[in-house]
Amino acid sequence: MNKNEKDKKEKRQNRAEPQADRKARKPAAAEPQEPAEEIRQEPAEVVGVRFKAGGKVYYFDPGELTLQAGEQVIVETVRGLEFGTVAAGNKTVRASEIVGALKPVVRVATEADIRKNEQNKQLEEGAWAVWAENVKKNGLVMQLVDVEYTFDNSKLIFYFTADGRVDFRELVKDLAGIYRTRIELRQIGVRDEAKLVGGIGVCGRPFCCKSFLSDFAQVSIKMAKEQNLSLSSAKISGACGRLMCCLRFEHEVYEKEYASFPKADTLVSTPAGRGVIVESSFLSGKIKVRLEGDANSPARVYTKDEIKILGQPRRREQKEPVDDELKKLEDK
Repeated sequence: MNKNEKDKKEKRQNRAEPQADRKARKPAAAEPQEPAEEIRQEPAEVVGVRFKAGGKVYYFDPGELTLQAGEQVIVETVRGLEFGTVAAGNKTVRASEIVGALKPVVRVATEADIRKNEQNKQLEEGAWAVWAENVKKNGLVMQLVDVEYTFDNSKLIFYFTADGRVDFRELVKDLAGIYRTRIELRQIGVRDEAKLVGGIGVCGRPFCCKSFLSDFAQVSIKMAKEQNLSLSSAKISGACGRLMCCLRFEHEVYEKEYASFPKADTLVSTPAGRGVIVESSFLSGKIKVRLEGDANSPARVYTKDEIKILGQPRRREQKEPVDDELKKLEDK
């Protein structure tokens, strides 16, 4: 074999070796594999804990404890130990209802824990004056809404509102120098502000967001329209300046009934003849119809069972004008 032929043979062997190596690295069927991340599949016993009045309810592992709603507890969170109130006692929930790993309930709150929580509240109250002084010192325009100390005093959180973004880096430095702890500033929206502050709605009851709503659901102008409500911004907006959360409470019922009820401009047959619906309300069950050739007479009132739908009349498509004032009421 000459030198050239020998070199070619060696190259062919070198090209074949990686394939052999890959086959050799392929694990045998009996070879133990790296355990995959555990995915919860079984139902779990939990308790629901809330940290603020009207705040979101979080699930925790009660361990050997049997807890009742209203009991105060110390729980482990990503921020460390926190003081909370049981909103829902021991219950079993599906795995799909649990997000992430369950943190434990450490203990039922002791007298010392309760005293410490009260001390933290006093420190929070005192932080308002310190905030005002340092905001003024830094020439900032920021409205303080709430102050929160973590249970172990490792972090002091200030919730504020402001128009646009604010450079508060110097303010954070000043506050950290005063309190000797980690400072966090959170800019919140108007709905979150209403939830934290609370108040009385136009219905005469405490704000829904403060008393029982855990999360904000999207509310749209369409919901008000389908409920035949006045589209006056003063009548459908809450104290926060956004659409009232209660517009959503019965929306599914309204949506279902609205879809099955005859709409305005529908051509129908009535006991008195053919006509066009000029107004309908599924809440009252009344449908106003103007008969053909009877344009100058008052519309006649019927029920859904008294009319027969003949079809929608052809009419020119008109784009509904967008009311900028109403659009501002919707959350973006």
